[in-house]
Amino acid sequence: MPETNPRNSSFGPYFARVGPRMDARGAADHRRRLVEAAHGAVVEIGAGYGATFPYYPAAVTSVLALEPDPTLRALALAEAGKAPVPITVHDGVAESLPAADESVDVVVSSLVLCSVADQSAVLAETMRVLRPGGLLLFYEHVRSEHFMLAGLEDLLTPLWSRLAGGCHPNRDTATGIAAAGLTVQTVERFGFSALPGNPRVAHILGSAAKPPE
Repeated sequence: MPETNPRNSSFGPYFARVGPRMDARGAADHRRRLVEAAHGAVVEIGAGYGATFPYYPAAVTSVLALEPDPTLRALALAEAGKAPVPITVHDGVAESLPAADESVDVVVSSLVLCSVADQSAVLAETMRVLRPGGLLLFYEHVRSEHFMLAGLEDLLTPLWSRLAGGCHPNRDTATGIAAAGLTVQTVERFGFSALPGNPRVAHILGSAAKPPE
């Protein structure tokens, strides 16, 4: 979920309203597929209202879910109590993960890496906390591969980012993940219209691994 600034959290209540509509249009299935490979100790960044929580498989032993927005975090706390695996929800941001070095099996990011202030810092933290061979599971909307659409996204990003919780629709997140030192294993690219009347924008769903020692 977009990682909102807790000092300007008007986007949180808005996303709490529109998120379930996105889920009904297909985002819920994307999140279900996102966490199919999750196992062991998991950190979920920008957990939002807990939309991924119902889909964690039995192979997961614990989830530390971080959400800085108070509205979304309260909803996530309620969802955690109904989840099929143990989930702890904390106030926190992806740039500073409250986990020891190489202590996490999986980091989950669902529509978050578009909105963090410093994507490279978040991915560096991901590398730090993951065990060798650990996974980053990601579901993100990304920069278009079409030249004209990508240019339009560049033009719209400054305004859109202010209106939409810091979201940057022109980020090439798969390239950023690889540049951080993670080995991209799978990437499925597809168009998705999140809300009625919205254009189909590029999304990716996949996994990347921290190289073994």
